[in-house]
Amino acid sequence: MLVAALRIIEGCANRLQINFVRQAEGSHLDFKYPTTLPLCAGNDGPLMMNKATQLAIPHTLLFDWHGTLVDTLDAMFAAMEDVLPQLEDLDLIKRLQPESACRNPDDCKLIRYIRIYRQLHPKILAERRVSRTDIFNAIFGDDREAKLLAHHAYNQCYRKHYGKVHTFQSGTGEYLAGLKQLGIKRGIATNRIREFFDYEIQMVDDGEWAGLIDTTACADDVTHYKPDPEIIHCALTRIGQTADPHSWYVGDSALDVLTAKNAGITAIFYNGGGWTQDYLDSVFKPSIEKAGNQQPDAIVGSLEDLFDLLAAIQLRTPSAFNCPVSRARPAAFPPHSPPPQRLEPDWHPAVAQISPPKTILFDWHATLVDTLDAMYHAVDDMLPELQQLGILDCLADPTLSRSREDARLIEYVQSHSQLHPKIKADRKISRTDIFEVLFADDQAAKQTAHKVFNHHYRKHYGTVLPFEPQVKNLLKGLRDLPLATGVITNRDREFFEHELKAVEDGSWVGLFDHHVSGDDTPRRKPHPDQLLKAAKDLGQPPAADIWYVGDSTTDIIAAKRAGMTAVFFNGAQWDLDWLQRLFPGNDRYPHQPDVVVNDFSEFWALVLACLHK
Repeated sequence: MLVAALRIIEGCANRLQINFVRQAEGSHLDFKYPTTLPLCAGNDGPLMMNKATQLAIPHTLLFDWHGTLVDTLDAMFAAMEDVLPQLEDLDLIKRLQPESACRNPDDCKLIRYIRIYRQLHPKILAERRVSRTDIFNAIFGDDREAKLLAHHAYNQCYRKHYGKVHTFQSGTGEYLAGLKQLGIKRGIATNRIREFFDYEIQMVDDGEWAGLIDTTACADDVTHYKPDPEIIHCALTRIGQTADPHSWYVGDSALDVLTAKNAGITAIFYNGGGWTQDYLDSVFKPSIEKAGNQQPDAIVGSLEDLFDLLAAIQLRTPSAFNCPVSRARPAAFPPHSPPPQRLEPDWHPAVAQISPPKTILFDWHATLVDTLDAMYHAVDDMLPELQQLGILDCLADPTLSRSREDARLIEYVQSHSQLHPKIKADRKISRTDIFEVLFADDQAAKQTAHKVFNHHYRKHYGTVLPFEPQVKNLLKGLRDLPLATGVITNRDREFFEHELKAVEDGSWVGLFDHHVSGDDTPRRKPHPDQLLKAAKDLGQPPAADIWYVGDSTTDIIAAKRAGMTAVFFNGAQWDLDWLQRLFPGNDRYPHQPDVVVNDFSEFWALVLACLHK
């Protein structure tokens, strides 16, 4: 039942797939067109029209640069990781578009992750298939000014990294030469600024491409970034062409397709990222909002597929090009290798063996709410005082740490009395976990650290946001089920009660049956005292039918020591490798979660499935 319920919530769609195979008559041309075409549900017809017989003969082929002709991913992602922590200083965090305005769940997760952690979602980093322009369009929507500020800041960061450029698909130079032989003009229209593009085109394939390109247009040649059509018009004007379907734009993103459509030219989606059928359906399915204007005219998975399109056009119109396509096309090169799959966490809800809940207790910070800014400011304030507090010498022995990352944290604090910059940049570890790593079993040192933290936290707390937009609806839904709910937090009651009243204008007050704060018991998590007190107050024996949901190792240890079900809320989106380091399950660190959930929609499905199994 549990597995079935989880599969139901993932959704399914009946799709009809059509494979076009075109075989030429005669001995000069023999090819297959392999693209799999999705159809939308209902009677709306094909999502994407890939019939070469309906495409205009191309006189000009314009290409996107990054992710289409070249791979500059290393430099791009390095620059993105530099610029995202600057969004707060640029006053752009508050200009992130609301999740309710997102086009798909992935964009929602991206915005949420950037808002909380100031980093790219790990799925994006693992798959490496989206561009910075796609990212900025997803997170800022129609706020053109915000996107311009973000692009400018990105360019400043990219200046430290650019130069790492490779061909996206092997044989690209040979394919460009083939287009030249066919008499098709070649151009590039890119959101890269001229400084970077001119350098990169001289670097790739030892500069051989420069003689194969007839026209280029860069972001600083025009006023607006894509999807504004100005960049297409600029590239075409420079070779005396006007925008019409005889000009094609080949790009790897939905943004490129929209740019081509806005310019009135033929849009070719280059699926070099190996996007799945479901993704293509979600991006290109017709909708009222899109008004049918964002559908590509063709999809190709490689430059070899692009030449298949040209060959099909020549079948229809033998005089379309200067020579037979079979003569101009190079020997086939393999397509770009798809990105490696991200390893998702173990302890998945579909295989977890857990008891149905009678009570669900939640951690507060980084589980139900986001108070990261105030927390890290307070930690920054208190660490330089470790020496005068007399607890700098109480730091744990790094050689006994659970992981090399924990050891480095201790060593850095020993040397600098502050957090390592990467810890602050990642924003994924709580103050309790920090103190547990730093002081291990020294309870007196941890008590002192918590006390001084609270002193500094008093200067910063107040801003509190739901960790996910639908958290309140989840809590209200749980109230309608036959179970109790509560909060267990290491936050002192003074701060917790203030934040509970502050989140979403006080509308969370009354959503919990009980809460236990850090100063309600002699010892805080990871000791089980707070959880045991909650169970006693609720009149329940501590057992597996009490779930504790938290985002840290501290939460999992407390739940396991209390004999309760430990639900790890993986809001930080740790992958399998990292979770295995967090929870090694060895003699020194034996405690592991009973189940891992990545977001509250998954948690809600887990609750319902367990209650009805």
